Amino acid sequence: MTAVATAGRTSTSPATDRAAALVLAVLMPVGPALVAVLRGLLPGFTAGDSRQMAAAVAASPGRESAVLWLGYLATLVLVPGVIAAAGLARKGAPRLAAWAVTLLVPGYLSMGALLTGDAVLWAGQSAGLPTTTTAALYDHLHPSIDLAVGVFVVGHVAGTVLLGLALLRSRAIPAPFAWVLTVSQPLHFAAFVVFGIQTLDVVAWTLTAVGMAAAAVALVRRPG
Repeated sequence: MTAVATAGRTSTSPATDRAAALVLAVLMPVGPALVAVLRGLLPGFTAGDSRQMAAAVAASPGRESAVLWLGYLATLVLVPGVIAAAGLARKGAPRLAAWAVTLLVPGYLSMGALLTGDAVLWAGQSAGLPTTTTAALYDHLHPSIDLAVGVFVVGHVAGTVLLGLALLRSRAIPAPFAWVLTVSQPLHFAAFVVFGIQTLDVVAWTLTAVGMAAAAVALVRRPG
């Protein structure tokens, strides 16, 4: 019976665990760093309506194309990064870590739908459509896109705050880095929605990357 039970169990070698930790450690800061670059390139950051956004993209189609590529790459790596970071805090702050994942995972997964609007703006100028026509298409996206935007906004802002607090309470990373992570996304929201300052928005996402980099270091240093 002992032999059968042993054979039925799955286990990973220390080398495999170490390799997985290293991969996750790389992904943790890369996701928000990609978004920081994306936010810096985004045309029409302060555009007031869809026509202004379409005109801004038509004037800088290369930047908008880069935004789409960076957004796609970020969508691939953000979720595993935050799950790994929350895992560091699970023992010391289980509820905060669980709520952080509950908000961040659907929030970041919604980025794909969120990029649909950018894709429409780029496709309109690529097809040679008048900016008024491109703007009309942008204004008539499927209602699921509006839902995705709401899930993304609430999920990534509130979720990052909870993740930072979870890492702070669990002492998984040094307190200054936990606070940097905690305040980074409220700062992003203020930079984009309240002040309309693109440079400040880049700084905010860079702070998120810094906080996640501290979590990455903690993950690599964690005893097996």
